[in-house]
Amino acid sequence: MIDLRSDTVTRPTPAMRAAMADAEVGDDVYAEDPTVRALEERVAGMFGGRHTGLFTPTGVMANQIAVRLSVPPGEELVLDADAHIVAHEDGAAAWHGGIQTRTTLSPRGLLRPEDVASLLRVGDTYTVGTRAVAVEQTHNRGGGAVYPLAQLQAIRDLTTAAGVALHCDGARIWHAHVATGTAFAEYGALFDTLSVCLSKGLGAPAGSVVLLPEDRMPEARRMRHRMGGAMRQAGILAAGGLYALDHHVERLAEDHGHARMIADRLGEEGLDVVAPETNLVLVRLPEPRPDAATVVARCREAGVLVSGFGPRLVRMVTHLDADASSCAKAAEVVAGACA
Repeated sequence: MIDLRSDTVTRPTPAMRAAMADAEVGDDVYAEDPTVRALEERVAGMFGGRHTGLFTPTGVMANQIAVRLSVPPGEELVLDADAHIVAHEDGAAAWHGGIQTRTTLSPRGLLRPEDVASLLRVGDTYTVGTRAVAVEQTHNRGGGAVYPLAQLQAIRDLTTAAGVALHCDGARIWHAHVATGTAFAEYGALFDTLSVCLSKGLGAPAGSVVLLPEDRMPEARRMRHRMGGAMRQAGILAAGGLYALDHHVERLAEDHGHARMIADRLGEEGLDVVAPETNLVLVRLPEPRPDAATVVARCREAGVLVSGFGPRLVRMVTHLDADASSCAKAAEVVAGACA
């Protein structure tokens, strides 16, 4: 099977497995795992060194820790209506943090400064106040769309003026760096908190890092523990993340090229394809074309796995385990399934 459902389906390479097997470990609940600490320091340094890193088993947990540090229960988080925090985290902000979300529809999921300005509100006895804004780089449901740096800076200026925190769900921020050349430190300078994922695109088996102010670390570690994310000899997982940072970041350009190749091939068939900026390909299926469930089923029968991302929307994600020939074959299968 050629699996293009997500870039989370990758398996550790033999060299990554060797690095994990050789990892020096300790007890991370006591903050004594040297490989975990090396990963946390490495990621914090990559993004400019103004944050402290905390390793978490999942990206959802990283996001939830970050937003809860900025938004107390009963207060408000502003973000795009299709943001991962809203659409794909099982209501965790409300369930665990008692956080109210206020959303707006944005082009390809990228908040516009003027929309943010209209949504920010000051709390009082009768009004819920905005405590944080969250952006997603790159945007999953926006087809891997990349926020331009100037747009993020304008949002940062607004939130600073309003005394509101700015969080970045940077699960695929590695792709934004490769696509635009923007330095990680430039991104790090913009945000109060930032989460990055090691198992999307980079090919590690698990793990994310949340970047946060150093004085909030005791609170963040306690939140991680409370949510069941405090692991013991977690250096085995962290070693996979370190290997990925050393070997799998710049190669993301290959995945971006494969995504453009798939999009171009599907465009030749007259399909309505959202132009990919990174490694995600979205195909709209207006009538009389088959719906997404039919396309997904036809592709599976032909040996290709894709995702239904709505009743008439199909998503493909290129990644480390899908080479050029696999992606070319997948494009032919999807073209036929959409006929």
